[in-house]
Amino acid sequence: MEENFEEMFNKSIKDVKLGKTITGKIIDITSKKEIIVDLGYKADGIIPYEEYSFEEGKDPNDEFKIGDIITADVLKNNDGLGNVLLSYKKIKLRTIREEFEKKVKNKEIFKEKVTDINSNGLIVDYNGIRIFIPMSLSCIPKNEDINEYKGKEIEFVVIECDFKNRKVIGSIKQIKDEEKKKLEDNFWKNVEVGKKYEGIVKSISSYGAFIEIENIAQGLLHVSEISWERNADVHKILKENQKINVVIKELDKENKKFKLSSELKGEDPWSKVSEKYNVNDIIQVKIVRFMPFGAFAELEKGVEGLIHISQISEERITKPEEKLKLGQVVNAKIIDMDLENKKIALSIKELEGTSYDPEYADEIAKMSK
Repeated sequence: MEENFEEMFNKSIKDVKLGKTITGKIIDITSKKEIIVDLGYKADGIIPYEEYSFEEGKDPNDEFKIGDIITADVLKNNDGLGNVLLSYKKIKLRTIREEFEKKVKNKEIFKEKVTDINSNGLIVDYNGIRIFIPMSLSCIPKNEDINEYKGKEIEFVVIECDFKNRKVIGSIKQIKDEEKKKLEDNFWKNVEVGKKYEGIVKSISSYGAFIEIENIAQGLLHVSEISWERNADVHKILKENQKINVVIKELDKENKKFKLSSELKGEDPWSKVSEKYNVNDIIQVKIVRFMPFGAFAELEKGVEGLIHISQISEERITKPEEKLKLGQVVNAKIIDMDLENKKIALSIKELEGTSYDPEYADEIAKMSK
């Protein structure tokens, strides 16, 4: 019995098996962007445009020309028109996947555009490979609109690659974390006592301010390094996010801690005390704080003296608040000075009846010269 055409055709391509990878020569690229391939058989192979590339709008004429050799996978022995149906994008995807897995293994950084977004994160297409970047790994601030990232080019690494389960996870956060770690390691390697930096005030408290250096580490600038005043209000001197020049004062590399000093404090007011004041001078002072044993009075910013409870009044008192008030300006006599230990002893008792009076101020000023 004579064989019909279909049977003869099938026998002629019996070596072209489904799923097999074959190589042929391009004999035509049609106006529909189909690639016609000479396989060395009676039937030619055809790669429809949709089996050419995962990239939308890609033109095969930009990659191939007639006479080029091309390798493709067999999808069907007969597409219904006597051609062997082939896929170029499948074999290309395998090649892409192999290259992709190699890059992932080498922890290479990818730079691609965001193709889509959803409430859970970003989606990136890498030559047909769908990569998902969860919000938790995107480094996108909560108050930022995720929709603005569509079409934006981003850098990321792939932290999980499972083609079998179609699970490829990317992370921007890991890059940022690694970059920060390198900067931190470099900072702690080079930081030393006496080194100067420009820092930013990150937080303020009653005892000082925490200053961030190089966006890496924070150190304490104690209130005693900000002002010579004992009761200085740090909030009145510094503001959050203010830039300030600081110097490393103390350093503990092992525990990654440091303390700072600053030129903000200025010259020590005690350095001029010997030029301005002498024992027996009568001066005007302001009461700044009380202790059970007396009251501290401010001569000028950063310079205080003690009025012992026994030197407040001729009357016997049990606490300084009985005769004095915080913020009160009074006349006092310097009865002792210990400049080495920054101590000045004052007496109001020796000037009883000379409590501060504007009309009496000139006389006091003359007496203190």
